[in-house]
Amino acid sequence: MTNAVPQGLSRDDLPLTAAFLIALAATLGALFIGEVMGQMPCTLCWYQRIAMFPLVPILGLSLWRGDGMARLYGLPLALAGLALVAWHSGLYAGILPAPIVPCTESGPSCSGPAQIILGLPIPYMSFVAFAVICVCLILPKGNRT
Repeated sequence: MTNAVPQGLSRDDLPLTAAFLIALAATLGALFIGEVMGQMPCTLCWYQRIAMFPLVPILGLSLWRGDGMARLYGLPLALAGLALVAWHSGLYAGILPAPIVPCTESGPSCSGPAQIILGLPIPYMSFVAFAVICVCLILPKGNRT
């Protein structure tokens, strides 16, 4: 039976690898939506990008160097992004009242129909991405015996 883990990558690195790949996919997806599709992000999407985009180099460098610093530097950003997207998802779902919507009259809506890509609401996709990254960074490294 062959080992499915690439050479030089241990099973302990799989959560960090998953977190890196999710952050990379979310970053590339956000850039595609904004730059290729021309959809301007709402205020909360901008704040989520501020939390997501640095995760790519932080997690990638930590994975490459094997220094274990991803949790120290990446988890606060992922948790901040998760808090922001929880608020954004609450606005989108109509749980939070309209008076606290941070988006301006002239800018894109935080909860409008433009927030749907491929039939899925962007806030919900972002919530899943930040939640999985947080779980991957919280998972303990190594085997406990």
